[in-house]
Amino acid sequence: MKTPEEFELMLATDVGSTTTKARLFKKKDGEYRFESSGEAPTTVEAPFEDVTRGVRNAVREVEELTGLRLMGKEGIIWPRTGEGDGVDVYVTTSSAGGGLQMMVAGVVKTMTAESAERAALGAGAIVMDVISIDDGRKQHEKIERIRTLRPDMILIAGGTDGGTITHVVETAELIAAAAPKARLGIGYNLPIVYAGNVNARIPVQKTLGEKYALKIVDNIRPLLEVENPEPARNAIHELFMEHVMSHAPGYDKLMKWTDVPIMPTPAGEGRMFTTLAELKKVNVIGVGLGGATTNVYSTYDGRFVRTVSANLGMSYSVCNVLKEATIDNIMRWIPFDIKPSLVSNRLLNKMIRPTTIPQTIEELVVEHAVAREALRLGFTHHKQLARGLVGVQRTMDIGRIFDQKSEVETYLDMMHIDFLAGTGGLLSHAPRRAQSALLLMDGFQPEGVTKLAQDSVFMMPHLGVLSTVHPKAALEIFEKDCLIRLGTCVAPRGIMEKNGNALNFKLDHQEGVVEGDVPFGSIKLIPLNSKSTAKITLSPAKDLDVGTGPGHHLETTVEGGVVGLIFDCRGRPLQIPEDQASRREKLLNWFQALNAYPEAVYERIRSENVKEAN
Repeated sequence: MKTPEEFELMLATDVGSTTTKARLFKKKDGEYRFESSGEAPTTVEAPFEDVTRGVRNAVREVEELTGLRLMGKEGIIWPRTGEGDGVDVYVTTSSAGGGLQMMVAGVVKTMTAESAERAALGAGAIVMDVISIDDGRKQHEKIERIRTLRPDMILIAGGTDGGTITHVVETAELIAAAAPKARLGIGYNLPIVYAGNVNARIPVQKTLGEKYALKIVDNIRPLLEVENPEPARNAIHELFMEHVMSHAPGYDKLMKWTDVPIMPTPAGEGRMFTTLAELKKVNVIGVGLGGATTNVYSTYDGRFVRTVSANLGMSYSVCNVLKEATIDNIMRWIPFDIKPSLVSNRLLNKMIRPTTIPQTIEELVVEHAVAREALRLGFTHHKQLARGLVGVQRTMDIGRIFDQKSEVETYLDMMHIDFLAGTGGLLSHAPRRAQSALLLMDGFQPEGVTKLAQDSVFMMPHLGVLSTVHPKAALEIFEKDCLIRLGTCVAPRGIMEKNGNALNFKLDHQEGVVEGDVPFGSIKLIPLNSKSTAKITLSPAKDLDVGTGPGHHLETTVEGGVVGLIFDCRGRPLQIPEDQASRREKLLNWFQALNAYPEAVYERIRSENVKEAN
């Protein structure tokens, strides 16, 4: 058996909700690089109900492009044979069939239940519901909800060590009374992870141990001021492989193709976003914009949080974005005349035909409008969990905790986010990189000086699972082939009451010195290639802040990218005109400033807008 350092060919796949992606990595001249890719529709649903068919089709495309033989009758050939067929290692991630779907339960909604939710999300799960003693529902409503959910797994937390036992046991009895059934498989016990008060282990075992695959681990909140999610996350991964994946369509065969456990796609993405934060020693926000979910990741001052918005996606869940965002919020991003009913119909067609892609610029603009709202809503959800621990300020009995209203706001300060990065099919496969940059800017509204980056061909999940067997190779490929630097965004915080210049800048780089002003409400692009850095002096207007206080100048260094240096002076929060004509013209100006779409499009749309106004 070869050691990881001897690997020359490595294959990774991601079985997504819509598409199965194969990526081949190769050692060249002593360094690891991305070699080739293949994609095919995922085959988890009827009539196929076998994910290995989609995997075979995606890998077969890699074989055709490279001339290599990677598959045999029994699946992926590994380790490589003497004839040169196969690969040295095969790994895979998956979110097909809805991914890992969990229900979590805790005693207090804003304390142990919230900690349990963070632990489940960090393990790559979709949280279907959060049950707690104080969630406002009656007992019979909770029992009915638990009974109808059909999750893959349940995580129970509650009580600090030595704290309440009664409420924890009450939660366990509630689950026993509901008698929930697993989503996949018949005749096997639903996995339950208990990560609560150590003193409640025996009664929880008596209540749930016989009918469920119960696994007891260390307490998630052993003390009010301490959160310990790792034991619960590890248990979730183990049970996911042992109980869930073995019953999903075709996964029993896929698991035999690899001796490395299948990793949930979000867990692979999250691993690489944390890697970026550790490598650069910076605060990072990342997003995976998928077909069924929008996953947001943050590593801020060493704290990692992942959230998944299971109802926000760009194919299967696109109509949920329409429902959550409302048609008015989607229409505000469209700079041309189109009936709201037509937009709704297009999204309905996308939902029932999830593998279709836009065929015209107008269709692409509509899809990008929806993506902006999915990113905005996903980040709003993320900030609700990216906050300090509730209940650590003072000692209180359980009754007072139930009455406590959480006023803890997110600790994420966009002024101190150094990197904003995106992955997922829509971002990675955008026709122009400037489109990805604009989507990230509009969805997250970065402030101050923020580097923008994206996944080149959607390989972050692949590298995440590869890093479990060969960290060095995953890091090299991540740096050289995966991460595309879009550029740097400079965005002052604040609003100007009157029109005027938002800031003055002086840019000193190898091609000379560039000075200029940026009017409030506009975007300005300065070309600066990805291998360049430059010193910059920013002098904002008195009401605006670039990181040193309102009106105070900032001297710093900025990095270039394939898009360049972007001055986003549209205001924070982002200011979009309410008047339809003004709004459409502003949008066209912003798109044109970044050269986001073909130049001929702008004049055609402007001409049509004038005809409509007349």
